[in-house]
Amino acid sequence: MPQNSRFIISLGGSLIVPDEVDVEFLAGFKTVIEDAVKKREHFLIITGGGRTSRKYSEAAKKLRCLNPDDLDWLGIHSTRLNGHLLRTIFRAHAHPRIITNPNHKEPASEPIVIASGYRPGWSTDYVAVLLAKKYGVKTILNLSNIDYVYDKDPKKFPDASPIKNISWSDFRKIVGNKWDPGANLPFDPVASKLAEKLNLRVMIMNGKKLNNLKNALFGKPFLGTVISSPR
Repeated sequence: MPQNSRFIISLGGSLIVPDEVDVEFLAGFKTVIEDAVKKREHFLIITGGGRTSRKYSEAAKKLRCLNPDDLDWLGIHSTRLNGHLLRTIFRAHAHPRIITNPNHKEPASEPIVIASGYRPGWSTDYVAVLLAKKYGVKTILNLSNIDYVYDKDPKKFPDASPIKNISWSDFRKIVGNKWDPGANLPFDPVASKLAEKLNLRVMIMNGKKLNNLKNALFGKPFLGTVISSPR
């Protein structure tokens, strides 16, 4: 990955495979990223597992194959399958190898590098933070299906308020300190702890809103939550 890279994008699996592969979304995402590449931007994109992961996990549970590590590996390989899909989509601009180990620095000159899940117990959020450390990138764009982080669960509390800017210390009070693969959290608590230590900036936004993503990439006002350390 070139040293002038500015962004790591954590692309939620719910965007890639909400139920079936979302071809329309991927086509739009491809256009946004390739337009940015034309303006000499560089990206490391890490893929989530999405519905593919859940389908395999559900099948394993029905067959009584409940070893936690085995279930985790199903999810990891789902992220790798999605990673290969992204690498194929960006073939003209992407490095041919997918990063599967965030501790290994892949020599790459192409403007797009794709990464995936690594090992049981590690979320793709945590892998994204490790990649930021390895490649010296200071900004992670976390794309999912939510517009903002809220002060409490908006599905349970109608009075939940969106948060536009928050410090790592305050964010970590919301998400806690332990990572549970089944938890519905905007960013992994373990990854958050390391991100705070590395003084990273994480921007959480709804990836479906591609014009909003474009605004974020080019420094224009955007809808989303920015987590960072106080200056």
